[in-house]
Amino acid sequence: MNTFSRRDLLKTSALAAAALPFARLEGLSAAAAAEEKDRWRGLKIGVATYTFREWPIEETIKGLQRAGMKYISIKNVKNHVDLSHTTEERKQRTEMFRAAGMVPLSVGNVGMKNDEADMRRAFEYARDVGVPTMVCSPSGPVSDLNQWIQRLDPLVKEFNIKLAIHNHGPEDKNFPSPYDIWKIAEKYDKRIGLCIDVGHTARAGVDPAESIIKCKERLYDVHLKDISALGNRNTPIEGGRGILDLKSILAALIKINYQALAGYEYEKDGKDPLPGLVETLGYTKGLLVGLK
Repeated sequence: MNTFSRRDLLKTSALAAAALPFARLEGLSAAAAAEEKDRWRGLKIGVATYTFREWPIEETIKGLQRAGMKYISIKNVKNHVDLSHTTEERKQRTEMFRAAGMVPLSVGNVGMKNDEADMRRAFEYARDVGVPTMVCSPSGPVSDLNQWIQRLDPLVKEFNIKLAIHNHGPEDKNFPSPYDIWKIAEKYDKRIGLCIDVGHTARAGVDPAESIIKCKERLYDVHLKDISALGNRNTPIEGGRGILDLKSILAALIKINYQALAGYEYEKDGKDPLPGLVETLGYTKGLLVGLK
């Protein structure tokens, strides 16, 4: 029969005691990992790369990494991934984002003429990038918006890509508020829905949080931001410094269990957006921690 000497017992006890701090650290690491996973309260908070529209793609990726962002909406500009690029270029440039650990969930805002060929070109672009959703709007004022959507209806079925039509506030002759989109889109295929821009929505005289809840069945993208004033002029500002009730907007997204992209479109400081974006993201984390 094996027996432990006093020395063996002391040695075993010492080893066990030494292991305790590491066990605690492992527990803390697991808790930290869980907290990291839930820091956005189940929302896919990300960035619309329009934020970095003046930066080349390589610097944009570095900026997104520094901001700790995973989910993105790719803006169709030449220095990111554009309609002017070939199919192969679109795929290669999108892969640069994916290789850096990012998940593109949409593209846009893509302007589309009231023309089937132009619309098809836009759908091919979204297909090449490999996203489930295209944020879009008419390219200029359209006299017959029903006809514009009628032409989109067969294309969402053919490509199986959701459309998130973007509202642009009181100066938008087509879709000032989300409700202007809803009253036309609801007549067509359910893949035709909305991108609610919370800043433009507020400027159109509509409560962004209320519109999120009312339009939840066709809400496929959200542009988050803050603004410094209402009216017919866009006045972007860092999140928390403006007039929007971002807390109620985030609470509305959580209430409807929103699972598509909620991307910050930080339009201020185009040449150096990173400090303001990071400040905005930090403010958002604080709001989410405070939500019940």
